[in-house]
Amino acid sequence: MDFRLLRYFVAVAEELHLARAAERLGIEQSPVSRAMRDLESQLGVQLFDRSTRLTRLTWAGQVFLGECRRVQATVEQAVKSAKAAAQGYQGHLRIAICDSLAQPHIATLLARSREDEPELEIRVFELPFAQQLKMLHNDLLDIGFALSNAVHAGLVAEPVWTDPLSVIVPARHPLLAHMQVPLAEALKFPLVLCHPESGSGCRHQIQAMLQDAGTPLKLVDEVTSLGVMLTLVGAGYGIGFAIASQVQTLQRPDISIRPLAGTPPMLSTYLLRRQGEPSEPMMRFIERVKDKAAPIDDEPVL
Repeated sequence: MDFRLLRYFVAVAEELHLARAAERLGIEQSPVSRAMRDLESQLGVQLFDRSTRLTRLTWAGQVFLGECRRVQATVEQAVKSAKAAAQGYQGHLRIAICDSLAQPHIATLLARSREDEPELEIRVFELPFAQQLKMLHNDLLDIGFALSNAVHAGLVAEPVWTDPLSVIVPARHPLLAHMQVPLAEALKFPLVLCHPESGSGCRHQIQAMLQDAGTPLKLVDEVTSLGVMLTLVGAGYGIGFAIASQVQTLQRPDISIRPLAGTPPMLSTYLLRRQGEPSEPMMRFIERVKDKAAPIDDEPVL
């Protein structure tokens, strides 16, 4: 398969708009549209649902997007490794983050690492939780950050920090009458939640919080990324839940953010790695995480 088709597909799948995808790729729209038809023909599956005004990925398309990102990350890593070796670099870390994490935390850690060890090469990838697990197992990653600790044998998940959960609603919505939204009021509306088998891995944390409320859920859709969730919320399909500091950095006019009333539920972020003795660069990075992390209730931190 032509690697170009995978690159085009990722752009269209992330933008969910042919014109924006073509602009991002720096080409005309018609070759992108033709490439998507060719790709679906080669695979023998439908990747996009074009039955509504809003282009959406089918479940097959969502799964294929995750695999394409993994392939792209592997190729990019191979290229960077070769260039780094040619330049004589020895120390490096390969770190993955999921798209629902509070990015200011990650940015602070990376900035601290650049200050402490400017010679250390750090490569950062944005990968769904399931792909992080695969790449950690295959020694294609050193560290992952995700919102789930449901790791396989041979991996370790350690809690590092928490963030309050907020309600994400369309820019015009009845819930905006509340400065702090009661959870019982939020659950009266249709929900857009991350899919339990992909994305950031946050579904089980949010699911537990919603089940504690004791209200039947009106689930309208399940998505594989924060970006798709925000797109559907902005279009009025339903409301969602996310880390406020992550959503605020996107500055979208079609959505609004409200904190939950009372003591807000907290989402835990986990550091994922292989079992065993970490490398020297990894140990130093984990120490920086330890310096930044605050205790999570009675759970031990790194």
